[in-house]
Amino acid sequence: MDDPLYREEILDHYYSSPYRGRLDRPDHACDLDNPFCGDQIHVELTVEGDRIQEVRFDGKGCVISQAATSLVAERLEGATVQEALQLGPADVVKLLGMPLTPTRMKCGLLGWKAIQKALTPTDVAV
Repeated sequence: MDDPLYREEILDHYYSSPYRGRLDRPDHACDLDNPFCGDQIHVELTVEGDRIQEVRFDGKGCVISQAATSLVAERLEGATVQEALQLGPADVVKLLGMPLTPTRMKCGLLGWKAIQKALTPTDVAV
């Protein structure tokens, strides 16, 4: 397996992520899927004050979608909500440590998008 897609850290996050699971009482949650490849992600977060205490996810899909979600969860636990909302696609790719094709980019950003959506208030008056 010379393909960087399957490097050890990525496989560890895919097979045995400590962030996989559900929270008893999440403050925020979101479900997203990628209809083009079938990847699915469910994220849950607990927030105290302005700090993210816990991030958990569940889902199914390719190594990239699941490992990237785990890496983002690892990065965001303990961060402020503002820091989480400022995290961008380039940051997610950097966490993965490998370039992604346009098709793989959708997989790699699925969990990040779910977390962004979960943390973004939907009841904002316009």
